[in-house]
Amino acid sequence: MPSHLSADRSAAQPPRRGSVDALISQTRQLRGEVDAVRREAPSDGTDPQGRWQRALCNLAMHQLNDLDGHLAQLRDGPPPFPAPPAAAPATAEAVPPVSRHGSLLSRVGSAEWNLLTDEAGWSGELYQILGRHPTAPPLTLDELPSLVLDEDRAKLTALVTDCLIDAKPIDGEFRIVRPDGEVRAVHMMAEPVLDADGSTTSMWAVLRDVSELRRSQRTVSERRDSLQHQRRIAVELQESVLPPWRGSLRSPHRGPGTLDLAAHYLPSSTGALIGGDWYDALELPDGEMLLSVGDLTGHGVTVTSGMAMLLGALRGMAMAGAQPGQLMSWLNQLLDTTVQPALGSAVCCRYRPETRTLSWAQAGHPAPLLFREGTGRALTAPDGVLLGATSGAVYGQAEETLEEGDLLLLHTDGLVPRQWGSPRRAEAGSETGTAAVQGLLGLAPRFDGARTAQECVRMVVEEFGESERADDACVLIARVGS
Repeated sequence: MPSHLSADRSAAQPPRRGSVDALISQTRQLRGEVDAVRREAPSDGTDPQGRWQRALCNLAMHQLNDLDGHLAQLRDGPPPFPAPPAAAPATAEAVPPVSRHGSLLSRVGSAEWNLLTDEAGWSGELYQILGRHPTAPPLTLDELPSLVLDEDRAKLTALVTDCLIDAKPIDGEFRIVRPDGEVRAVHMMAEPVLDADGSTTSMWAVLRDVSELRRSQRTVSERRDSLQHQRRIAVELQESVLPPWRGSLRSPHRGPGTLDLAAHYLPSSTGALIGGDWYDALELPDGEMLLSVGDLTGHGVTVTSGMAMLLGALRGMAMAGAQPGQLMSWLNQLLDTTVQPALGSAVCCRYRPETRTLSWAQAGHPAPLLFREGTGRALTAPDGVLLGATSGAVYGQAEETLEEGDLLLLHTDGLVPRQWGSPRRAEAGSETGTAAVQGLLGLAPRFDGARTAQECVRMVVEEFGESERADDACVLIARVGS
């Protein structure tokens, strides 16, 4: 705010109209762009992140609307004060109503209080803000607190006192109660006008109704808190399901072909809600190992709980002896009959240590990568569509014989850096999927020199962990021992 006004100084020149018009044009263009973003935000009310995004856009629209109106007032100059009334104020019932969604000019008013003559002048807009009838006399500074909520009255009194006695500008907010009982939030900016001796002769003020703005801010805060709460629940659910590996986990099986296992979860770089990615390794009753990774589309608690359901079903059916192809068929049937329709991708492997045989199936998922003696390749994928895409889908099954020292890498498609491709889901053979495979296969020489699966996982994280990923991702590595 500028320095204290002097009563004898000349009036400042208004800004050039052309420069203000240019600012108004820019503000309206920006408002249109924000409104376009608001229309693109999810509006079905089921997604906490979508609700938060729309609340932020609504808040920005309120602020830009206010800025547009302020600039228009700056261009057109202040409105004249109404003539002092000659009659007593009308009753409260005669106060013209003010719409909560009225124009900006009904939400910004100005006032002047002359301390030498005890006269006051209000703009017509201030009468509307405070709910006073236009024929009522403007309240003096001593009378103004009578409109303010009891808990805010001391604040206003202190602000006015500091302004009049110590020449401090006012920049504060308080709540008023209109005659119709409605509570409104008012922001006040004011300065004292000083005479040549430095004494305060009057006070100028601009008062703005910020009720809608404060409601929008509260909505944003509530949506943010809801979003954070949903994220905490999703994280807790995910952490309770995914194996909490901190180092290399060796298979309980001992003997030829034992697996050295390691895995890692990489969150998205956008700060979005936790998704439905998973990795898992489980020793089965017959001594075989179940290895799987998968991804359920979407984010949030619903998706994370769906992921937990699929993973639990996968484990239970594998413990009962189901082979990978049959597992995919049953998972597809399970997802197809859930209340919340969803799509998912997965790859499931059964590894037999005695023969080092890998049986596997996939459902619309990137194929496992096999690294051997410093080179790598993607396994040839059997047929398989996304889980939940087609009722009664049949999934093929493939076999691969591994050798001592081989390294098997399973991953979800979110591992792909954002700049490498635009699709959200990297189907096998797509441009994005090919880029991911080539990036991972490029690590083959480094994998060849690693001693453990955990070292290999660390290499993957170093290569992809700092990249901007639009989605979260999982990587699981199994190294065949002697």
